[in-house]
Amino acid sequence: MSGPLEGIRVVDLTQVVSGPLATMLLADQGAEVVKVEPSGIGGDVTRLPSYAKGGISALFVNNNRGKRSLAVDLTNDEGRQIIIDLVAKADVFIQNFRPGAIERLGLGYEELKAVNPELIYCSISGFGPDGPYSDRPVLDPVIQGLTSMVSRQLNPQIPFPDLVRNLVADKSTAFTSAQAITAALFSRERTGKGQYLQIPMLDSCLYFFWVDGMMDLTMMDEDVSPGLRLSQVYSITNTADGQLVYFAANDKQRFGLLRALGRDELCEDERFSSLAAISNPENFAALGEIVAKEFEKVTNEEIIPKLIEHEVPCGPILDGEETIEDPQVIHNEVLRVWEHQEAGKIRQPVPAARFSETPAEMRETAALLGQHNDEILEELKRDRETIERLREEGVIL
Repeated sequence: MSGPLEGIRVVDLTQVVSGPLATMLLADQGAEVVKVEPSGIGGDVTRLPSYAKGGISALFVNNNRGKRSLAVDLTNDEGRQIIIDLVAKADVFIQNFRPGAIERLGLGYEELKAVNPELIYCSISGFGPDGPYSDRPVLDPVIQGLTSMVSRQLNPQIPFPDLVRNLVADKSTAFTSAQAITAALFSRERTGKGQYLQIPMLDSCLYFFWVDGMMDLTMMDEDVSPGLRLSQVYSITNTADGQLVYFAANDKQRFGLLRALGRDELCEDERFSSLAAISNPENFAALGEIVAKEFEKVTNEEIIPKLIEHEVPCGPILDGEETIEDPQVIHNEVLRVWEHQEAGKIRQPVPAARFSETPAEMRETAALLGQHNDEILEELKRDRETIERLREEGVIL
């Protein structure tokens, strides 16, 4: 077997990241994914030439590895029929059009359910299918702003809110979608019933962020004890020759931090001797000031081994080039380099989940726009004459 989802067939009408990353994960785990792209506008927007070669961009391959590409005009009746025929033999259909658009194309849940009653149909949207924001255009940073992620991405030393500078809303939605699809497939195995999944980015990102980002808004009674959000605790620490990250989450680690810095006597200081004491904002600030001054006296090379010896979680601030050379990254064989026929050498992380009996297999492919048109249409019983006519008429690329 090539993966736990071997034999599962997915029709993917998504673009950018929230949907394509979800279906790439399914492909990594063995599913057969057909990526449907618009034929007349250059395909998925991530094909735009940024860090690109040979018609393949970094952002496209990082979200669409291991899929086949079908470029088709969905505004054409014959183009839509191609999708319907694909769905008739599929297990999963996924789309991330703006609410209402897919229904206007005649590819809504009810229409496709009539073709394939056991279909798992997944709709990703920015805000959900209805409500005051449902018709708005949306991108990742908009969701970050609405979920309080921006306002709480705050370094206390530089008190200006900032974006998380990667597509955290899109990616959290992608992993939510992949998990929901596999759960629905599992349910179908037991019940024989397909179902409709709705995955709003707003909901996915807020669920993702809430765990620690909204601790202060979780407990609602008036007698809840005070505390500190992680955004108030996390910080990058300056040393004599650079920066590092550490986090002392309990008494043992805090005492280990003080001992590593040569300030053993502070372990007995009543201001810092317990989590209850350190939760006092004044005590927390006092300790932070002391520790910051001590770190500025030592180099990374001197202090990191001491922190590790005292079991304090810590590490250096690496740039991208340093990360790919990190000893643990190399040991874990996280990154693989493979050769693409047009794009040349490509470096990517392998699937993170390790299955003992059905290992995930990273397929070393990335499709050019419409690369598999003929192959897929032949599987759908279109003869050569029909395929050429569809191409001449602009229905397919």
